[in-house]
Amino acid sequence: MTRMTPFSSPLLLGFDAMEKTLERLAKSGDGYPPYNIERLRGADGATEKLRITLAVAGFAESDLEVTTEESQLIVRGRQSDDSEREFLHRGIAARQFQRCFVLADGMRVIGAELRNGLLSIDLDRPEAERLVRKINISVKD
Repeated sequence: MTRMTPFSSPLLLGFDAMEKTLERLAKSGDGYPPYNIERLRGADGATEKLRITLAVAGFAESDLEVTTEESQLIVRGRQSDDSEREFLHRGIAARQFQRCFVLADGMRVIGAELRNGLLSIDLDRPEAERLVRKINISVKD
């Protein structure tokens, strides 16, 4: 039996990579670190800006990495264990994380800022230029 997916329509051409990305995101169920996504209004009121804020308490700037790879925003955090410290109780684990966000075409990262244990990443999407192109039809008889 063939599996039907939302992207299996013959009218959706070239969306294979997006389908694989969505499947991979659905499998990554780890909720750490928690995050917010908010819409910010630009000064002109028309430009759409987004801010992703991740709770990364305990991570220094050198422990964090924000990259874009193809159409994904990837945030990685790596903390090293301090072997010189002796814990009687350890409730705050030094753990690693990787959080991926799929970016729509045209989305770009403006910058990132770490303040009070919150990593804020600002994105925007400039207004896309409407492009209409006529395709010539060649006749071969």
